[in-house]
Amino acid sequence: MSTFLARPLSQRRVSGQRHALVAVAHVRLMILMLCLGAGFLVVVGKIALLGLLSSPANAQGGTVNPVVRSDILDRNGEPLARTIDAWTIGVRPHDILGDKRALAEALVKIMPGHDEEWFYSKLSMKANFTYLEKHASPALVNAIHDLGEPGIVFAQEPERLYPQSTLAAHALGYIGPSAKDPNIAGRAGIERAFDERLSSPAERGEPITLSIDARVQAAMESELGRAMVTFKARNATGIVLDVNTGEVISMASLPVYNPNKIGGTPGDALRNNVTQSVYELGSTFKPITMANAIQSGTVTSMMRRFDATAPLKVGSFTIHDERGDPKRWLNIPETLIYSSNVATARIADELGEDREKAMFRAMGFDTKPVIELKEKARPLWPRYWSRTATMTTAYGHGIAVTPLQLANAYAVLVNGGIWRPTTLLKVAPGHAAEGRRVLSESTSARMRQLLRLVCLYGTGRKGDAPGYRVGGKTGTAEAAANGGYDHSRNVATFVAAFPMDAPRYVVLAMLDSPQGTKETAGWKTAAWNAAPVVGRVIARTGALLGVMPDAKREIDLADLRPALTLVAGATPPTGGEEQ
Repeated sequence: MSTFLARPLSQRRVSGQRHALVAVAHVRLMILMLCLGAGFLVVVGKIALLGLLSSPANAQGGTVNPVVRSDILDRNGEPLARTIDAWTIGVRPHDILGDKRALAEALVKIMPGHDEEWFYSKLSMKANFTYLEKHASPALVNAIHDLGEPGIVFAQEPERLYPQSTLAAHALGYIGPSAKDPNIAGRAGIERAFDERLSSPAERGEPITLSIDARVQAAMESELGRAMVTFKARNATGIVLDVNTGEVISMASLPVYNPNKIGGTPGDALRNNVTQSVYELGSTFKPITMANAIQSGTVTSMMRRFDATAPLKVGSFTIHDERGDPKRWLNIPETLIYSSNVATARIADELGEDREKAMFRAMGFDTKPVIELKEKARPLWPRYWSRTATMTTAYGHGIAVTPLQLANAYAVLVNGGIWRPTTLLKVAPGHAAEGRRVLSESTSARMRQLLRLVCLYGTGRKGDAPGYRVGGKTGTAEAAANGGYDHSRNVATFVAAFPMDAPRYVVLAMLDSPQGTKETAGWKTAAWNAAPVVGRVIARTGALLGVMPDAKREIDLADLRPALTLVAGATPPTGGEEQ
């Protein structure tokens, strides 16, 4: 009986102990879970706080509000400007735990671009934050991270990248703060002209497609750079322009700069001489004067001759031709082939001031160049338009325009007589600006013939590219300086169009203050330096632009043959197909 009663009591005791143990285990498990949860929250909080404090913008007291700018593409979709996430390496000097001198020694081994003292000065600054590297590679970030120094922080920030480096720098421009505005914004070129659109969140992901062709741009910069070095020129300028749409296919201004590293760039390199500088462009104005004379009826026959037997005296001023030019009466083609100042001045004298000024205005020479860029200069006209001024401006002296305006004027000469605004944006087929008529179709057709003759028999022969039927005009003018002229310097320009039987493009090359060489027998005129640049650019890029060379094709020059009987070597092409 006692045994029977004892067994349930023992079982009840064991069962109670089990319940107690289970309850204790539950409590302990709950406490452990709470501890783990609290620890997790602390870690997450610390990570968030560390990320917040590690932002370079916050470390400097700024606001984190990165602007992701839209891409800029060339006409074929090649990226010219992009926004990428770039690593930055910074330091919070007050948070450094290790020995600063030892840390500086370690950093200089990984980042040899600076010496040990530079790093030590950064690590010892009293500031809350400073950058060590703004354009760090992932490998560099990993190497610095392995040092295990909590005072060194890392972040990814939007960075503007120009993947083609210096290519088309003046057309693209650059971004950054300025002395008047600490915010990051476009400071030149397309970056400045379209700053609002490029930085607009609503436009993000929509790139701007330029008219620039990166392949043509590279060829132009290459040939200009070669000539600039060969002839020791101060600067060089190049343009390729679509004559039917006004699209700028290439815009080059040398010296160039790298928009990825704008700091320390000299001011002359930042200047876009295509639109921002004006020059007296010499004899390149003569075809414009000739077109004016033909359009106005002042000249009705290509056989009409003008006296170029001797210098032309107008009051106290004397107009000369170059040494070696024929001292005789010259007809219209001869005037351009020999580039006679005297004959051109006589034609301008008959034109008169009013018609000459009207033509210059029609060509846009009285306003800043019409293009999207904000870096533009206003042309310079004579203060007093005397008879002498009418004569000298006819051959490009006493009037200064930008190279872009001259290129656009030549587009008018050859495209059928229509002036259109120039643009750096790609134009969709059939959507070119309507423009305005300046010359008749017949006058433009005549100018195509005359410009072709200059490259066949005149000063433009070194600018001719076989098979491309190039027509153009050289111009060499003394460089303006200190209110007068520097007789030791000149501006050499060659502007041409091709193919002259159906013009598609104008190509301009200009060298400021080129020097003569042994190969040019000391000559520093455009026929020897600027013209070859244009010829080589056309030869390199013509096919890329859809113009295939054809030695069997030629512009029809038959009606001008009688005017060329006295031109040395002037036997107009008779073989092949004339069109």
